[in-house]
Amino acid sequence: SIFTLNALAASTDLIIPCECELASLEGLELLLDTIREPIEELNDGLNILGILDNYDSGNYYLNDVLIKNLSETKSAEYRNRMIGFIFQSFNLISFKNAMENVALPLFYQGMSRKKRNQLAMEYLEKLGLKEWAHHMPNELSGGQKQRVAIARAIALNPKYLFCDEPNSGLDPKTSLVIDELIHGITKEYNMTTIINTHDMNSVMGIGENIIFINEGKMEWQGAKEDIMRATNKKLNDFIFASDLFRKVKDVEMGK
Repeated sequence: SIFTLNALAASTDLIIPCECELASLEGLELLLDTIREPIEELNDGLNILGILDNYDSGNYYLNDVLIKNLSETKSAEYRNRMIGFIFQSFNLISFKNAMENVALPLFYQGMSRKKRNQLAMEYLEKLGLKEWAHHMPNELSGGQKQRVAIARAIALNPKYLFCDEPNSGLDPKTSLVIDELIHGITKEYNMTTIINTHDMNSVMGIGENIIFINEGKMEWQGAKEDIMRATNKKLNDFIFASDLFRKVKDVEMGK
């Protein structure tokens, strides 16, 4: 089996995992191509796409390059050249300040200290964190940490942005800010962004191509506008489990 991922023009693809342990991603279509590899957890799938983990069978092509049995040096080269990551736990380096965290990927490109710090400051300013540039991670709020992580992810101007539960642990207001930032940078930098999320606000707010995964297999796919009219029982049971979301659907459907 073959999975091919090629950059599309500025799209935000959201993967909605069901509340269950995922046995595989067989049949998952990212609206980019087709993946048919058994993967135990959804974030393992993102790790494979992001060249962080290996896979056992099949072939994965990223921008027409076969990603298989690569050396760590070559894997790092492709990651630095094409991929940005946003993690739910931020993954900031605790002994480096915000500017140094954002500048770190640029260091591995051989950029001078002066240039990488200048670029890091530009990205932090873009995300409203210029005044926090010299603060350590433990001096930042959850939302500020995630904005630093976003700045770090886009510092290399990647073709792909992979986000694993980027709103996890954040309050609703901050989550909306993070969603808007991710959607905005996707358009501004013309990236393909893939988000693994349980957050229905993200799905309905910034989702463009939406995939619902149940027990490791693609159960439904479509645009956010299609969710209200979807007849898939498993999708409806998951998304409209709360009274609030059921009432919203009833209003949308004119009931």
